[in-house]
Amino acid sequence: MKSLRSLLTVFLISLTTLAFAQMDAQKSVPQSDAQRSFDKLKTLAGTWQGPITVDPPREDVTPGTLGQITMRVTSRGNALVHEMQEAGTPLDAAKYDHPVTMFYVDSDHLNLIHYCDAGNRPHMVGKLSADGKKVEFDFVDLSGSNEYGHMYHAVFTIIDANHHLEDWTYMMPGDKPMHAHMDLTKAN
Repeated sequence: MKSLRSLLTVFLISLTTLAFAQMDAQKSVPQSDAQRSFDKLKTLAGTWQGPITVDPPREDVTPGTLGQITMRVTSRGNALVHEMQEAGTPLDAAKYDHPVTMFYVDSDHLNLIHYCDAGNRPHMVGKLSADGKKVEFDFVDLSGSNEYGHMYHAVFTIIDANHHLEDWTYMMPGDKPMHAHMDLTKAN
C-alpha cells in the first residue's frame, strides 16, 4: 500500500511538471492580439484612486466622489481581478456597491465578465488600440436579469505607470446610456 501511494505521488508530480513545461513552451509562441491586450491590462495591477464623474448626473454620486479600484493578477497570471468601490467605504456588500470584474484570454478573445451589483453578468470582448494605450471592450451578451440595466461598454486608457482612465457605459432600462469616467492615480 505504501509503495502504491509513493508511485501515485511520483506520477502526480510528473504530471504537474509536464503541465508547467507545456505552459512554458506555449509562452514562446508569438502572442495573439488578445494576449497582448491582456498583458497591457495586467500592468495596472495595484490600488488606484480618483474622482468619478457620471453623465447624466445622479443624486447618489456626488461630483468629486473618490473611487477606488483594486486590480490583482491571479491564477498563475491567467486572470485579472478588478474590484470597484467608493474610496473609504468598508467591504459590506449589503450596504455598498462593490462590483467585481474578471478578465481572461480564451482562444483569440480578451474577455471581460462584470459581476454587477444589478445582479447580472455582462460579457464583453476587448482589443488593444493601434497605439497600444487603450483597451476597449464591446458588449457580447448578458447572463441574469436586465430589469435594472447592465454594463455595456468599457475603455481603459493607460497614461503612464501611475495614471490611467476608466470609462464605463451602463445601459439603463429603456436603452438609456449612463457614462462613468474615472481619472485614477496609483495609490500603492
